[in-house]
Parts: sequence; C-alpha cells; structure tokens
Amino acid sequence: MILKDLNQIAIQAQNVFQNYKKEEVALDSGFKSRYSELYHSNEKISFAQYTTVVETSSNLTITFPNQWFYIASYFVEFLVALKEYKSFYNTIFQGVQNTKEIIKSIKDTGVVPDEIKVKVSSTFTDSDDVDLFNRFLSDYSWWYGSKTIDRGDYFVSPILSLAKVVNVTQSYIADLAYRLAEHPDLLDLLQKSKLSIVKPKESVKVETDFSIQNLIDDINDSGLLFDSILIKRFISSLLTKPFVILSGLSGSGKTKLAQAFVQWICQDESQYCIVPVGADWTNREPLLGYPNALKTDEYIKPDNGALDVIINANNHPELPHFLILDEMNLSHVERYFADFLSVMESKGEISLFAEGTVNNGVPSKLILPSNLFIIGTVNIDETTYMFSPKVLDRANAIEFRVTKGEIETFFANQQDVDMDKLKTRGTSMAQSFLELAEYKKFNNQDLSETHKTLVNFFEQLKKTGAEFGYRSATEIIRLINQLTIIDSSLSPNEKLDIAIMQKLLPKLHGSRRKLCPVLVTLGGFCVQEDLIKDLVKDVFEKEEFDFETEVVKYPLSLEKIIRMYKGAFENGFASYAEA
Repeated sequence: MILKDLNQIAIQAQNVFQNYKKEEVALDSGFKSRYSELYHSNEKISFAQYTTVVETSSNLTITFPNQWFYIASYFVEFLVALKEYKSFYNTIFQGVQNTKEIIKSIKDTGVVPDEIKVKVSSTFTDSDDVDLFNRFLSDYSWWYGSKTIDRGDYFVSPILSLAKVVNVTQSYIADLAYRLAEHPDLLDLLQKSKLSIVKPKESVKVETDFSIQNLIDDINDSGLLFDSILIKRFISSLLTKPFVILSGLSGSGKTKLAQAFVQWICQDESQYCIVPVGADWTNREPLLGYPNALKTDEYIKPDNGALDVIINANNHPELPHFLILDEMNLSHVERYFADFLSVMESKGEISLFAEGTVNNGVPSKLILPSNLFIIGTVNIDETTYMFSPKVLDRANAIEFRVTKGEIETFFANQQDVDMDKLKTRGTSMAQSFLELAEYKKFNNQDLSETHKTLVNFFEQLKKTGAEFGYRSATEIIRLINQLTIIDSSLSPNEKLDIAIMQKLLPKLHGSRRKLCPVLVTLGGFCVQEDLIKDLVKDVFEKEEFDFETEVVKYPLSLEKIIRMYKGAFENGFASYAEA
C-alpha cells in the first residue's frame, strides 16, 4: 500500500494542534538563515524577535507572529501525504483532455468516470490505494479540501480548515506548511527554536488562574472607587457574552472601569482601543474603513485603530483584545454596528472588499474572534439615541448609579487616581480569563426555582412586548454560571437578581397606563409578598424603603422597577434607560 489515509492523518494533526501552547516564539538563527536563503528571491523577509514581516512578489505585506511557523509544522505530515496524492494525480491525468471540467464534475457529483477509474486501477496494484485515490478525487470533505485538485493552491483550504484560520493573510500559514514539507532540513531547524520559546513580555511570569479579588484589590490601590459587586457583574458579563453595555449617570466611572480592566489584563496597548463614537457615524466606515476608490489596490483603515485591534485579535488568539466604544449611542448604533451585530450570532465573516483587489495587508474578510471583547458606554440625554431591542438582546446591560453611601465614601477618601498602577498587573491571568470565556457548559445545579421565576417574568414582560427569547434565556443561565465561578459566595437570589437587572429589564419601556400594572406585578416577584400587606403602599410609594430588608429577594431589580414606576407616574412614560 502506497497511499496513506488523509482523513486519519488530518484528524491526528488537528488533535495534536489543539494542545499547542500559544506562546511567543524566538526563532533559531539557523532557521532564519536557511529560510531566507531558500525564499529570498520570491519575497523580502525580515525577522523581529517574535514576529516576521514578508513582502510577497505581489507587493502584499504580511506581518505575522512566529507562532505561525509552529502552527504550520503540525500539518507537515498531512501535506507530505497530500503531495503524494497530487503526484499520482499528475501521472494519471497526463494527456487527459478537458481535465478542468472533469475534475469539477467529479467534485460536484461525487462520481468518478469509468475511464478515469480504469487509469487509477492500472496505476495502483493495491485495491486499498485505488479506493483511497478515488475518494481523494470525489470526496473533498474527506481530506478537508475546497479548491479543486487541478489548482496549484489545492493544499491551502485543508490547512486553513484544520488550523481554523480564515483570513487572507492567515492563508500564508498554508504556504509555510508547504515549504516545511518540501524541505525537511528546514523543519529540523525550526524544532531548535523551541529552546527559545518565552512568555510574552515577561519570561518570569507564570500563568495563574483568574482572580476577581486580585482585580478588585488592584483597582482599589489605583485610587478608583467601585463597588466590588459592580466589578464582579462586569467581569461575569464579559465572560458570558463578549459584548457589554455600560449605561447610567454621566461621570459615574463607566469608561474608567473598562479602561482599568483592559490596562490590568493586557500586556501592551496593541490589545485594546478606546474609540469615541461620533454623532456623524452613519455607516461602518469609522470602525472598519473602506476601499480607496481612487487607488483600487488600497484599503483605508480608520485612524482610531479599531480595525487594527480586530486584526491583531485574529493574529494573536492567545491574548484577549478589547474594543471600547465610548458614548456608543451618540449615533444610531444600528447604522454603524449592524455588521458586528450580525456576525456576533452567526459567527460569520464581515466582507471588507473583493478578494484579490487589495494588497496592503488588510484581509478581505474579517471574523470577530472569541478573544475580542466589545464594551460600549452609554449616556442618556437629549443628544443621544435609544438602543433597539435587537441591540439590548445581544448584550449584558449594566447600569451605573451613585448611592448616598458611595458619594460619602468618595468625599471621605478623596485621592489621586494612578492608572499606571494597573498596567499589566493581571497579564498572567489573561489565558485563564480566555478559558473562562470559552466555558459554555451548564453546571449541574438545581435551577428549578430560577426557571419558575424567569417564566413568571416572561409572562408579565410579554404584556408590554418586552418578553425574551431562547438566546436571552440561554445567556441568563450562562451568566448565573459565570457568577458562580467568579464568586461562589453569591447566593442564588443575588445571581438571579443580577440576571434580571441586566437581561430582562433593559427592554422595558412604555406609557404609564401600559407599564405601571406590569411593574407592580414584577415588583411582587422581587419580594416575599406574604410578608407585605399592601405592595403599592408599603413598597412602591414608601419614601424611604429599605431594600436590604429580608423581605426583599432581588434588591437591585426592585429598586430599578420602583424608579421606573415613579418615573411613569410623574412623566406619563418610563424606560429602563435614564440619565
């Protein structure tokens, strides 16, 4: 038997690759010298400590981490076997007329013509080889292929599929794998580079489990004042869904909390970007750029760095990246953010331009990787726009309020804020943070009471058109799970209270007549009604109601519901969003 089972080799390679430790790589000098020697005539190559820059013959500049060489090396055995199939293909189809049409027909129909079967059978003496080669011709999914085997780049698709990379620039990984398969000595030299593997930025730092208490302590040390439960809500929300909206009182610290966390967990500024949203944003160009109409081979990237962060996130999946949209609702969110909202759920691609038309290193298609987190801050006044339900449905909305006790603490403990104290303090926990974000399993805990409460809320919210669907229901349970992981001391009622506040109430709005009866019923779910004689009089209309009393099950939600109730009575209309 000459041929190897491509499917088996591919699966083995993929399984080994999944255990790859994503660390920075300093390439061995011998490898760099040999690689440049082999390919300098085709490309301009320059090596930095942890990255490589290649300018191709078509003037495409590709900057990539040295990890790509190692990613490529995992698929060398597969490519060697694949090249063997290609070699036999060249022999078998030599002299065959209309090869291109025949190959396309075989791929489309899955049927190998009899005359080709005869040539295959006469080429191989082993029946297993005959079966494998016929399957190679007719079943592209078996070897993870996409492009027809008569093409010179037939090997690119399976490598991208197995390595789970999609961008045009990342397809260079397949070229690297092909070159390593062609030159075994190059592969041997690459292995020596493992001796130079170092951690990003700080080789002495060891990866540690994510600790919310460390973050809280470091934020306090910097001079920032945030309630610890607010920080826990923020982090748990990011881990549940990488899109969080921070709303509420202007100057209450929404942007500062986001900035504090990203500086704390990121190793350098290339991992995050704070973008002030403009009132004139009417399309996606301020975030994603646009093709240059005057120079068709050029793509104009936005100056704010948003596109660069997304590209970096794709190129460095081992590091968390953050896009912070400040004052997100100064313009209609749906106008400039529609592409993001769509691919958040579909996990699809954002098309930037026609493939092959631009040569300045920007991929033609963009995905939002799982290591990219989007944080939006929101102020509510006459200059801003309200969010539509489809935006709120895709996010966790956290409201910032300043209580009397918090403002008293602020005046009593005024101090200078030093954000530099936060920089890189949590970088050793970045990998653990990403692993928590990838954790999608549901814990084996009894949630029967939680489910019952959610169904009660669903029935009442439906009366105002603010009911929730399967996506929100799933994310509520996931948020409760993440809160359990972040702080196991939180009670079931505390976790459900947070979920109600962030996922159920934000879509509530309406007139006094429509809203108030529903709000009273929802308020009843938040207390132990059997201990209260008159809910409206003793709770809703009481001037100084104590939300910390044992009668209250969900204080966060109840306090918000009562504010909305009073707002509806005073103004004739109320919504979750308020200044």
